[in-house]
Amino acid sequence: MRPNTAPTGCHWDGSPRTAPVRRPLRVAATSPSRLLRAGQSRRCHQCGNRIDLYPRTDGRPIALHPAELATAQVPASCRWHLSSGIAHPHDDGRTWCRIPHAVLCPQRTPICRISPPLASVRRQLAVRARRLIDTGAFTPTACPTTTAPTDTACPDRPVVRMLLCLYLADGAVEAVRCVAQTTRRRCPRPVLAPDGPAGSWRLLPVGPRRGQLALSEQTMAVYDLSRLPHAEQRRWRIQRCSAHAVPHGTADLALAGWQVFDPLLHAEHLRTDLPCPPAHGNRER
Repeated sequence: MRPNTAPTGCHWDGSPRTAPVRRPLRVAATSPSRLLRAGQSRRCHQCGNRIDLYPRTDGRPIALHPAELATAQVPASCRWHLSSGIAHPHDDGRTWCRIPHAVLCPQRTPICRISPPLASVRRQLAVRARRLIDTGAFTPTACPTTTAPTDTACPDRPVVRMLLCLYLADGAVEAVRCVAQTTRRRCPRPVLAPDGPAGSWRLLPVGPRRGQLALSEQTMAVYDLSRLPHAEQRRWRIQRCSAHAVPHGTADLALAGWQVFDPLLHAEHLRTDLPCPPAHGNRER
């Protein structure tokens, strides 16, 4: 005979009958970085170990070791700390700090003298990298041996002008992909809208950055967006498609691939002739 009792909020053993409340992951509108935590982790292309990507104050990404280390064991020039999702190149006075992955990567030459504890971490990463390679879970990226593209071909990493600045893209203009989060993780749409305004290829002088010596008189092919409205240029800068142009309510699932163009560091990406055929017919609106 079973007792006729009303259901309670507890199981038969007296444990509470509660379920965890699922809350959506949101990004504050005032946050300087709209990148979700899930989009900050990836594997190093050289050793296969996990790294965390964070934007710096100038927008450039930096790969940090995923674990914190004792500040006393890290050289002062290699100490980093995080504040509101932004990486800063110094410690914040605490006993723990972050360190760039380049210092510990077993496939790279150390950029500074490391202490014995850091050398131990480096050996652990080397053992883990060897285990990943032996099990087939990771294949190191080989150095490309392809010939340099001709000046008449569309550059793989073009120089783009927007918001009065020059940026180096991480891929072809048509391949720049939206970084917004969707129900399918990352938006698959390109930033270059097929039915929207586009830039044009122009030959602009290679000017030195502030603090650099004057360069020789030379012109380079630039995908110019400066004639587009400010809202369109800003959409390109935050690397959003036309459907996610307004960032409110949607977070970023990856870092924008733009790098501030430096004519000395990025000399291999300079093109002296306009590409042919130009992207999307060189149309302007």
